[in-house]
Amino acid sequence: MAQEWAKLSYCERKKVGALIVKDRMIISDGYNGTPSGFDNCCEDESGSTHWYVLHAEANAILKLASSTQSAKGATLYLTLSPCKECSKLVLQSGISKIVYIHEYSDEEGISFLKNHNIETVQIHENELLSM
Repeated sequence: MAQEWAKLSYCERKKVGALIVKDRMIISDGYNGTPSGFDNCCEDESGSTHWYVLHAEANAILKLASSTQSAKGATLYLTLSPCKECSKLVLQSGISKIVYIHEYSDEEGISFLKNHNIETVQIHENELLSM
């Protein structure tokens, strides 16, 4: 489902999807993109991502924050592991487990989560095909 959600992103360079699940129900979702009211262009002329583009997990956590749901004890499913900035949001939100497919270029986010007792599971593409 996170892979399908990633397809909604307008970003050209990298499309990322996120789902927050609690008690077997999706309580929030997100994909990477620009803030509300911005042009849906994530990259500049050189192909670099604009600094203000929100990551998928940040969008899902922010969406959840404006609802009556809580992420405490929830699982975050991602197509790409969190960066170090988003890993702080994951920890602060109370999410207890993340499941991801691809690794972000910087592994500091995953290390941070592991060091703070957040369960992290990587599922490889070939495992998804056999599910």
